[in-house]
Amino acid sequence: MHLNKWPDRGKQSSNRIGFRNDSLKNAESPGHQSFAKFLEAAYSSATRDVYEREVGYFIRWGGSIPATPETIATYLAEHAGVLASNTLSKKLAALHRAHVTLGYESPVRTDLVRNTLRGIRRIHFRKVRRVKPLLKKHLEAIFFSHLHGLQGVRDRALLLLGFLGGFRRSELTNLEVEDVSFRDSGMIVRLNRSKTDQQGEGRDVPIPKLDSHLCAVKAVKEWLEASGISHGAIFREVDRLGTVGTSKLTNGMVARIIKKYIKKIGIDPSDYSGHSLRAGLVTSAAIAGAAEWQIRKQTGHKSNEMVGRYIRQSEMFSDNVATMIANFTASKWSK
Repeated sequence: MHLNKWPDRGKQSSNRIGFRNDSLKNAESPGHQSFAKFLEAAYSSATRDVYEREVGYFIRWGGSIPATPETIATYLAEHAGVLASNTLSKKLAALHRAHVTLGYESPVRTDLVRNTLRGIRRIHFRKVRRVKPLLKKHLEAIFFSHLHGLQGVRDRALLLLGFLGGFRRSELTNLEVEDVSFRDSGMIVRLNRSKTDQQGEGRDVPIPKLDSHLCAVKAVKEWLEASGISHGAIFREVDRLGTVGTSKLTNGMVARIIKKYIKKIGIDPSDYSGHSLRAGLVTSAAIAGAAEWQIRKQTGHKSNEMVGRYIRQSEMFSDNVATMIANFTASKWSK
């Protein structure tokens, strides 16, 4: 099957393989209904949606489960240079999980498939897109004259909480009133589940009260009072007439809100996304001199790798050897 027959991304596959209860009928395991609900709960709803969609693409392309390594390698080769290597990796992850879930040996882990992907990455190299951080100066510019009406009240709370909490956009959209508790010194945000916490252990994120127009605690209180929201999703749709809906914001909506305001303050929004709030907190904290462990405590990063990347970007000029040489006085050279 050639690329011009690639299915519409909005369509769901009718060939659901092993990720939901109704698809477990395909599994030939006695008494599978007894463990079906637990198998389904092993992955978040978003992950299951992605896996099902990707397996559906593969099947409509002409593949099947189980598949041979040669078939999957051919599948990769036909889309080399058209789809990014990260996208191909996501497809492989879904195909691997489909095989393992149904009890088949995964062809994805074979040298043939791995080396095919490695070769694609070498030949069709693409520069990794780096999302730009939304910083304190951006927030101040936005709040100065670009927030209006009930949408503006919501967006102030959304931007400040996302920034000061270092939250992912999915964490913001899934946040409910019941997850927030206000204290004299600030508020505690309970994250019941996140990208790196699929087991649902959860963690508490403190948001301190600030004597500043950048106080997220005040902004969230004002939004809840103005919107009349007393339970359920905190961040919801607001129409042009100022009517608050019952549907929570989606991840895509959060990204569009950020891009809208970045554009309003005269900056090209193409390099900004829903992740810009989280990146902004890490970058701003690094500039302010916070230690890596302090940043990780707020963001929930499991390692210093990603945090270190933002810190290196924030210090690329101030911590540059050229700057050190220029600031090295002549008297020091004479010694």
